[in-house]
Amino acid sequence: MSETTDTLKIGQREFSSRLLIGTGKYRDFEQTRAAVEESGAQIVTVAIRRTNIGQNPGEPSLLEFLSPQRFTLLPNTAGCYSADDAVRTLRLARELLDGHTLVKLEVLGDPDNLYPNMPETLKAAETLVREGFEVMVYCSDDPIQARRLEEIGCVAVMPLASLIGSGMGILNPWNLQLIVDKARVPVIVDAGVGTASDAAVAMELGCAGVLMNTAVAAARDPVRMARAMRKAVEAGRDAFLAGRMPKKLYAAAPSSPTAGLIGTPPRS
Repeated sequence: MSETTDTLKIGQREFSSRLLIGTGKYRDFEQTRAAVEESGAQIVTVAIRRTNIGQNPGEPSLLEFLSPQRFTLLPNTAGCYSADDAVRTLRLARELLDGHTLVKLEVLGDPDNLYPNMPETLKAAETLVREGFEVMVYCSDDPIQARRLEEIGCVAVMPLASLIGSGMGILNPWNLQLIVDKARVPVIVDAGVGTASDAAVAMELGCAGVLMNTAVAAARDPVRMARAMRKAVEAGRDAFLAGRMPKKLYAAAPSSPTAGLIGTPPRS
């Protein structure tokens, strides 16, 4: 498969970049733009409750720095703790963005650990899909819940690697693998990535992409970290497509063949 044909397909849309990036927690919108551009991301998430995209007249708008003509905006429901709040927030986003339907759903269950409330997430997903939204959904790393969200009609499932903003990396690769192996929609790791190696591991597991915000925005040099994450996602994807060698415990083999070397006795 060539690089040009290896695209990320979400619903009816295709993207060449498999890195999705958030727009919160940066010093200002200028830094946000610089990091997003360096990341190569084509999909950028926008927390409707926290980021102005026109709902607050007279204040700087993110859209002045990241054009919807150049980037695919992904409104999300960060800060919502009920299905009703999440649905209401995404209806507002659709109005603000002239009928935009691709959205990221997250319904949180606890303000301290920001773990998803799965019953409310499922409830909101059903409503949004019924109303014509293309729902990408943040969820627990539970393969049964992920399958249910896919059955509802979500266009991508987004299990957490570890808690939002923790930077702890992928704590349960086995569950992610179970989700990836059964999913028929893209599986995009969301939450917990801390550095480039975390992103590479997610891609090596077969995930379709990685979404991150804090790992870039909270880095000492966000723009440079954005570049590192872009390279890590690309490298991890290449490694997955190439197919790693099998792991062989206590079965060491030389990287160069020894047969035919001078002084090597022929095999009988």
